[in-house]
Amino acid sequence: MKTFNEFGQPVGEALTDWQPRPHPSRVVLQGHYCRLEPLRVEHAGALFSAYALAGDTRSWTWLLREPDATAAEFAEWVASVYNQTQAPVGTLALMRIDPKNGVVEVGHVHFSVLLSRTPMSTEAQYLLMRYAFDTLGYRRYEWKCNSLNEPSRKAALRLGFQFEGRFRQALVIKGRNRDTDWFSILDKEWPALASAFEGWLATDNFTADGKQKRSLESWRETRV
Repeated sequence: MKTFNEFGQPVGEALTDWQPRPHPSRVVLQGHYCRLEPLRVEHAGALFSAYALAGDTRSWTWLLREPDATAAEFAEWVASVYNQTQAPVGTLALMRIDPKNGVVEVGHVHFSVLLSRTPMSTEAQYLLMRYAFDTLGYRRYEWKCNSLNEPSRKAALRLGFQFEGRFRQALVIKGRNRDTDWFSILDKEWPALASAFEGWLATDNFTADGKQKRSLESWRETRV
């Protein structure tokens, strides 16, 4: 339903109770398969080792920076920590934080082979989304990626993000043009998505050898 002002012009929905949201804090977010915690210098060695298991640096191609030379360069990033070994196995971060408008972006998603394509990786994304929506009360959660980064595009859609469009010639990264694709999840979409995540992450959704019984997309179809 459209809302109109006194001049008959369409205007946005009134947010009469809206207040600026808190800035994210450096908190630990505990899950069943992993936990997210603010990155510390002590994590650096294990992270470097985890990334090195890939055998090459192709996982850095779409990142905004080259492989880190020192542990200090990891400062402010969030680590996804494997509960079984307590070792950091990847990073992701809340970026472009806009408390006034309740908007935040998840970015610098860099998972090692120990984390990629595991329940941990999905749970890590879920924990950060839940923190942004349920704890902080943000209205919009963004995902952006190089338009040529097909794995990132597929991941965003699998997680329930909606594709919004492409910003052409948005950036120059490592001496190359980057068109940026934008995705988002809104607060009104979050309850159904959260329910689907919880169904997918439940231990009875996996076989004894760790294979999923139902996909995240199928869980989402029954929740939306």
